[in-house]
Amino acid sequence: MERLTGRDPSLLRRINSTVVLRALRAEARGAAPTLTDLVRATELSRPTVEGVVEQLIGAGLVEEAGEEPGGEGGGARRGRPARRFRFRAEAGHLLGIEIGPHRIAAVLADLTGRFTGTVSHEVDEKATADERLERARGTVAELLRRTEVQRSNLRAVGVGTPGIVEADGTVRLGTALPGWTGLPLGERLRRSFRCPVLVENDANAGVLAERWKGAATGSQDVVMVLVGLSPGAGSLIGGRLHRGFGGAAGEIGALHLLGREATPEHLLSTTDEPLHPLDEAAVARVFSLARQGDARARAAMDRFMQRLVHDVAALVLALDPELVVVGGWASGLDDVLEPLRQELERYCLRPPRVALSVLGEAAVATGALRLALDHVENELGLGEQQVSQ
Repeated sequence: MERLTGRDPSLLRRINSTVVLRALRAEARGAAPTLTDLVRATELSRPTVEGVVEQLIGAGLVEEAGEEPGGEGGGARRGRPARRFRFRAEAGHLLGIEIGPHRIAAVLADLTGRFTGTVSHEVDEKATADERLERARGTVAELLRRTEVQRSNLRAVGVGTPGIVEADGTVRLGTALPGWTGLPLGERLRRSFRCPVLVENDANAGVLAERWKGAATGSQDVVMVLVGLSPGAGSLIGGRLHRGFGGAAGEIGALHLLGREATPEHLLSTTDEPLHPLDEAAVARVFSLARQGDARARAAMDRFMQRLVHDVAALVLALDPELVVVGGWASGLDDVLEPLRQELERYCLRPPRVALSVLGEAAVATGALRLALDHVENELGLGEQQVSQ
């Protein structure tokens, strides 16, 4: 392995470039800074800053901005006005895609993470893998067409989907979608793009989104549960995503296999027939009937909540998170929040805060976008800023 030292000129150039680029990016929504401003912000020498800025201009990431109107104090200027520079947020775009049982969603952002467009479409839960992927491609094409962004302008694509996802984007196990187990999803999607494509489990994407723009902003240790008949969870430990050795961390939906006889589909059934695992409308009807006082629905909901509490408590006891965020189809149901909070207080040594997802159904696509943004920030040397902005 090549040894880098503090005297390595290429390393010093990368460090200086990162420092200047961060300062410019931090001012992306404010007044365009001058060289003097950048020298003050970076504590680098003026010749160094000037050289880095010229390199960034050559790379298309920075451009010289116009003179600020009015100038300082609004008086007449003497001599040549100071040059000002701005980070070109439009120099590239980032794409986040959700591929789920019932919907395909895509969201587009510039290089600062500012949303510039979104499109979503329903998809049949019985759609084959090829049909679902074609629906995803069509949704992306529609979004790019609406926003007038060229596909070649994309710098990275993030994807969130159910299942255990390996590092190369292959779905090792995905029971929620037909034909998903063993699907080389990353490879299939990379054929449609000229940029990196990063595939992640949907709950993992969701917890990234909630920390970036949702209920977990500012929190370092978070568990997000996507509630469903087979719930899944994404976890942040010290602000970093915890995937586990093979990407299977948080698959709490499998706990019912540990000697329990009733499957989740039977727990929420108000008849002798199990619910379909992907029938969210049927689940919503059970909760609605329970709120209206239906005895069988209330009993079914209580059974399901008790199982959910046990599943979540297992994660809470193992990880000791500051916060548990509830998302998925239950993200808008207070019926889930309060019982879960009360039961976790009974079972856990240090009960965490419990909150509903702020982002709701947008969480997975938003988290997928965050994956793409993280990739580009790391590529540009901006990774330390990440979600805290």
